[in-house]
Amino acid sequence: MENDIWIWALVAAILLQPIFFTMGWIAARVDMKAVLKQAKSVPDSFYRSLNALVDRNSAQAAQHLEEAAGGHPDAYRLNLTLGKLYRQRGENDKAISMHKSLLDSPDVDADQRSRVLYELALDFQNAGLVDRAEETVLPLQNTRMAKEAREVLLNIYQQDRDWEKAAETALLLSHDEQTYRFEIAQFHCETAQAALFASDADTARRHVAIALEYNAKCTRANMILGDIEYKAGNFQAAADAYRAIEKQNYAYLSMVGERLYDAFDAQGKAAEGLDILIGYMKTFPQLDLTQLIYEKSLLLYGEERANQTVLELVRARPDLNGVYRLLSMSLSSLHPSWKADAEMIRNVIDRQIQKSLMYRCRNCNFKSQVFFWHCPACNKWETFTPNKTEV
Repeated sequence: MENDIWIWALVAAILLQPIFFTMGWIAARVDMKAVLKQAKSVPDSFYRSLNALVDRNSAQAAQHLEEAAGGHPDAYRLNLTLGKLYRQRGENDKAISMHKSLLDSPDVDADQRSRVLYELALDFQNAGLVDRAEETVLPLQNTRMAKEAREVLLNIYQQDRDWEKAAETALLLSHDEQTYRFEIAQFHCETAQAALFASDADTARRHVAIALEYNAKCTRANMILGDIEYKAGNFQAAADAYRAIEKQNYAYLSMVGERLYDAFDAQGKAAEGLDILIGYMKTFPQLDLTQLIYEKSLLLYGEERANQTVLELVRARPDLNGVYRLLSMSLSSLHPSWKADAEMIRNVIDRQIQKSLMYRCRNCNFKSQVFFWHCPACNKWETFTPNKTEV
């Protein structure tokens, strides 16, 4: 009986095989027809636009995409992309006009309208119409585009230096994967710095405290706190604030070296302040404190001891700055026949230092002779190297 069942199953499988094959063939034909039909519905100008983009010819890509969008049933998406392409090319007027025309279209639903408003806000921002951009994007905070809208607002508030609104917006954007604590601390540092310039010590202190609550390792907050205390005549408190930077990020000590020395000098402890700077250099040779140490040693102890101190530091970690300093120290003792050549070599090294030693953004590699807390190229905070590096 069992053998009969297996025989009938085998016969059924053989008999049904042509039917299964035919059904598969029909299904494949149906799918292929759908694919071919969909492919034929895409205008040739769309593919020409893609080809132009591959060739990095954005002007021709925009022209072909404009042709593709005309009369196409899915004109919304094509026109949305075309507007973005105009904005990328700097043709802000065209981008604004394109996205505004989409807003007037009766075929655009609520979700699509939110997307268009978002793109329009970016158009306004790119055109420098920051107020219009803010006005356009604010209502989107109550839509599915809330996150994207707040990211635009955060950028706008930073651009306008409205640090209070920037901090509020960053808090709204905060989530487990990105807390924005780092940025919020910097926003409060900006507010504290402005208050200090306005001689409003209480406001400055309050925002420094908030900055440290959000980021306990915010070196800038302690720099500002030290400045507040120094300005108030609390020199030991100022020195303590500056020295706390060693535990936060020692690389920033070179930025407060002179202020730290001045805080000790104001207490009649200049020698102690200098010893601390020398100790920092011996512990962290990459700090840019050699010139400062030489100047203060020269002031306190005279040329011979200043030269000897710097000589020891440079030998521990030779670099262009150190070689320049050694040549400068040696010029007066050189034989007249060598002095001119040594002066020439020193000048060459000085020019090389000006060209090759710069602050650099660790995020985008932007280089500058000036230190920035907020990179002007990539808009990231505290990404600049606190000491000039060879580039």
